[in-house]
Amino acid sequence: MNLKRIFCPLLLGTAMLVSASAAEKQPVDYVDMFIGTSNSRWMLGPYAQAPFGMVQLGPDNQGNVWMGGYEYSINNVSGFSHLHAWTMGGLMMMPTTADLALGNPSTDSPYLGANAGYHSRIMKESETASPGYYSVFLYDHKVRAEMTATVHCGVHRYTFPEMKESRILMDLLFPTEWDYGFSVKDACITKVSDTEIEGYADCQSGPWSWWNSYRLNFVIRFSRPFRQLNGWQGGEIREDIDRIHGSGDMGAYAIYTTGEGDQVTVCTGLSLVSIGQARLNMETELAPLGYDFDKVAAYTREEWNGLLGRIKVEGGSETDKVKFYTNLYRSFAGKQTWSDVNGKYMDAMENVQTVEKGKMYGGDAFWNTYWNLNGLWSIMAPEIMDDWVSTQLEMFRHTGWTCKGPAGLEYSGIMEGSHETALMVAAYQKGIRKDGEAIYEAIHKNVTEPGIDHPGGGYAGNPQLDKYIEYGYMPREYGVVSKTLDYAYDDWCVAQMAYAVGDKKEGKRLEARSMNYRNAFHPELKYVVRKDAAGVWDPEFDVFSNAGFIEGNSWQYSWYVPHDIRGLVELIGKDEFNRRLEEGFEKSEKYRFAAHVFDRTMGQSAEFYINHGNEVNMCTPYLFNYSGKPWLAQKWSRAILDRYYGDTPYHGWEGDEDEGQMGAWYVMSAMGFFEMDGGCSSEPMLEIGSPIFGRITVELNRDYYSGNTFTVETRNNSPENIYIQKAFLNGKQLKEPRIPFSAIKEGGKLVLEMGPEPSYSCFPDCK
Repeated sequence: MNLKRIFCPLLLGTAMLVSASAAEKQPVDYVDMFIGTSNSRWMLGPYAQAPFGMVQLGPDNQGNVWMGGYEYSINNVSGFSHLHAWTMGGLMMMPTTADLALGNPSTDSPYLGANAGYHSRIMKESETASPGYYSVFLYDHKVRAEMTATVHCGVHRYTFPEMKESRILMDLLFPTEWDYGFSVKDACITKVSDTEIEGYADCQSGPWSWWNSYRLNFVIRFSRPFRQLNGWQGGEIREDIDRIHGSGDMGAYAIYTTGEGDQVTVCTGLSLVSIGQARLNMETELAPLGYDFDKVAAYTREEWNGLLGRIKVEGGSETDKVKFYTNLYRSFAGKQTWSDVNGKYMDAMENVQTVEKGKMYGGDAFWNTYWNLNGLWSIMAPEIMDDWVSTQLEMFRHTGWTCKGPAGLEYSGIMEGSHETALMVAAYQKGIRKDGEAIYEAIHKNVTEPGIDHPGGGYAGNPQLDKYIEYGYMPREYGVVSKTLDYAYDDWCVAQMAYAVGDKKEGKRLEARSMNYRNAFHPELKYVVRKDAAGVWDPEFDVFSNAGFIEGNSWQYSWYVPHDIRGLVELIGKDEFNRRLEEGFEKSEKYRFAAHVFDRTMGQSAEFYINHGNEVNMCTPYLFNYSGKPWLAQKWSRAILDRYYGDTPYHGWEGDEDEGQMGAWYVMSAMGFFEMDGGCSSEPMLEIGSPIFGRITVELNRDYYSGNTFTVETRNNSPENIYIQKAFLNGKQLKEPRIPFSAIKEGGKLVLEMGPEPSYSCFPDCK
């Protein structure tokens, strides 16, 4: 095989993706798309996509397993699918030249090798990716596959060898994440011409996500006429078709005769509304770019560069910058846009609606995204927060409730509490939204009416809320004790909104109810312990057991009171609070940091303390800002940044990187910030940690904020000088380790003088 023939065109073809100036990298150049992809989720592979793109176009090589989709260490590709949203998949394509074997191999093995169907081994050294672009050489088919994308469209470019029969397959049923994938209930593929195909697939997610049914509509255009279109259903091939209709395992493939180096560009437009909308999306996004692969790739690359470039970092190492911009990229890569270019979308009752302003987003749960995904969006992309509120209010108006995890704009009911509430309140308190009364009406329902089985499928609201209200905690007969903590935080968030719109009586009532978290703390043990409706505490309590908790244990959840950390310090006692927390970090460092890894599990093992790999423990370093030891917040936040987060395919995010949440934590902490209460108080505050760069400059969105830039400047910063000696906000020395969010949106400068030893007097009002 002539490797020079393979790789020289690849290098030439991707030259447009490399910064023209070798002397100065652009932010997009620092993104490493393969970091962590040996331990990543279905929706977070090395896909070609736009920010929050509906289309996440890229390689799959394993399926129907937890963290299915792409696994870096597997040297083959089963195909390139377009949808990688949580609980959703759709439209896989694959160029082939070898002997064709159809059929779904998922029942044989989750690892989809070269001998299974039309899959192929890959030339691993040929695999390359950057924001908006992916490419690989398919060894068994001798085809170079490239792809790029816009929000609703994918663009493939296949470079073929000389073959009498080269094919481009379109498969509607294939393995996805989890152990059940999805099913195709009804589908149709129609030949419009010898350069265009249109169709749809009615998809039903697997048994666990039974609530998520959707119709994926598509239009596919080829740059060269195909000489024949064949289709299959089950094991039966149908030749020279104009249309194929059915269910289950089905698809079609266009046939070409190719010469050496012949290229075919394939453009796809998708929509959950209709085929006409899919065509509109394609014409709106791709026609201005001439349906040209290189122009689309350059356009999407620049879109990413503009977004990532809103934060400029100076100083630090090259590795620090790679980790920073890769985590920043992740913060905008895990969610999806489900409204079309004209605002039309399909609601949870399968009715077509139109959002008048903004976009409709979806994805996995908002479970603890207030640590720090919401905060990052608020600072650098308030328009994203704005659109998320639009999404929630649209769902409330048309289908009755806001949604804690709007996958495909359906009511998943996933995870605990209704933490979309925190996002909506923060957007108002930070001045991003002005419609306080509408927000209040929508979120007030979440804390006053028990959740329901939604008529459109799934679950809306907070389950067993009536029991929580009746008892002042969640009795073990009705739910996990950790619900008490989630529901108490929801109460507090809505209380802040009540105050903001002038409903002081309801604000006081809900704020008082938010203290229900205390009812879950054992009076002697000072740990969260489950108890029954009669008030009897768990006689078999084990602080490291996950019994009664969601993805955590009592040690971890006993720090989980976002809205009342000062009260929590008082409840536990400051000395005991600090002793426990310090012990937790020291033992976690011994067992996890030393191996450059915490744990890939959810953290319910014995001697498991700090669990940064899942949401409920992500506040822990910054708790020291409330217990009189802010230097330990600086020490341990820096330790997590340096040792927990990696920069290789095998060590990126050890745990469940829930659609950008862990990435956002890295970015915010690398800037020196954390938002403890979710930004929902009347004066939202940001905790200060230990930034890793000499200077961080945030370009502010003038449509929302009055300032131009906000800068964090660190003096004498280094891997050893991690402790703040003095802190100044706009020239005034700080007495507490926090600043108001308003200081950021108004523009200004935070200056931190750093040193190698803790300064115990730096923040005198931190007691």
